[in-house]
Amino acid sequence: MQNLKNIVRNFHGKKILVVGDLIADVYLDGRISRISREAPVLILEEAGKKIVAGGAANVIANAAAFGGKVYAVGVIGADDYGTSLKKILTEHKVDVEGVVTDKSRPTISKTRIIAGGRATVSQQIVRIDRESKEPLCKKVEAKLIGHLDKILPKVDGIILSDYGAGTITDSLKKLIIRHAGKSKLPSMVDSRYNIGAFDGIGYAKQNDSELAAFVKTEINDMAALIDAGTKLLSTLNANGVLITRGELGMSLFERGGAVHHIPVTDKSEVFDVSGAGDTCVAAFILSLTAGAEPINATRISNYAAGVAVRKLGTSTVNDKELLKALNNFAQEVGEKNVD
Repeated sequence: MQNLKNIVRNFHGKKILVVGDLIADVYLDGRISRISREAPVLILEEAGKKIVAGGAANVIANAAAFGGKVYAVGVIGADDYGTSLKKILTEHKVDVEGVVTDKSRPTISKTRIIAGGRATVSQQIVRIDRESKEPLCKKVEAKLIGHLDKILPKVDGIILSDYGAGTITDSLKKLIIRHAGKSKLPSMVDSRYNIGAFDGIGYAKQNDSELAAFVKTEINDMAALIDAGTKLLSTLNANGVLITRGELGMSLFERGGAVHHIPVTDKSEVFDVSGAGDTCVAAFILSLTAGAEPINATRISNYAAGVAVRKLGTSTVNDKELLKALNNFAQEVGEKNVD
């Protein structure tokens, strides 16, 4: 049995390429002042604003926090949010040479308005999204491909983080999947809306609702889950498919027919699931590059996601937090292979 903590320790220095939709997650905090006379709505006094890495940028930040050497490839706008994202990634010691600025489109942003007061619990009341619906121009795509040509020969693993904003064009996708297959590099895609288009990828990650959308049917029991997971695995001709199932844990479908169901490691209070899937993907690929068998990569990513959901908002998990979670669980159940 592989030692999970040793695998996590071996994350350090692994070179990971992350390609995808870079998103600025913005949290605008307001204190409830009164009800407006213009309409039956709250008037908030701005109390603070925080910008954090979201989407592919959150995958990047997590992979770096775990100890990986991360290369980022994506697009930002010539605006304050783009500048903030690049600064955040640079502070995580990420290589951002592959982050291209496109003056014709804004940085993708998701602004959450949070309302609260001294006697009330703060909660999100509305979210405002901003992104271009236009496809990437050929000039920007060519720049991304140029960066990929330089980065791909350097890396140990690849993550594609597709939030549906169009960064991962057909040309980029084919180039990356072809290189990963030829070089036998661990690769994984997390695609919110178009998972079926990534045939030939090494591994795919989906949550259960995304999987249900792919098979166009509800997944209400284990039989339906197995049918759906097997169908996705076959469609992609992948080595494996990882399905995250919230409080039910995770399921891994492997080429050859093996199916593993892994329960959640900690059933204490969940504060926020935002970004937990990004943490999961980062931990999974780093585990594979560190020599983990797929089942153990899944177990490690399950622990990592368990830490992430107990943090408010989109956030990162670092290697020390992950090792602590592994250690705590090992002590609870007496599982020696974790130590």
